[in-house]
Amino acid sequence: MTKTELNAFRRILENSQTELGNDNRNREALVIETSPDDLDRIQHASERDYAMSNLERNSGRLREVEAALGRMEAGTFGICVGCDEHINLKRLTAVPWTSFCIVCQEAADRAEKMPSGEVDTAQLIAA
Repeated sequence: MTKTELNAFRRILENSQTELGNDNRNREALVIETSPDDLDRIQHASERDYAMSNLERNSGRLREVEAALGRMEAGTFGICVGCDEHINLKRLTAVPWTSFCIVCQEAADRAEKMPSGEVDTAQLIAA
């Protein structure tokens, strides 16, 4: 990866970090409002759940962005943490905070979806 490409990714990640770090809009929806009306309470609870989901997702993304910036500092940005191969530039362009190549990401996604204790027979056959 060229210095120009690396600097472009750094700017993208730093902008994402700033946006995600300043995202306090959803925090206001976490305030527990009391109301004598059942429908209002249900509406407030729904809005609070939605805001919590957004905060959790943004918090996770912020950690991924900060980890990617850390990999830049360490000189390992663009190298898959699963197989130590270079991550395709198209993938990095689409998901600059990724730490896995597409093959390792798919394997991680499959493992995450699999109930604990269950074994992926396709991986056993391939091994």
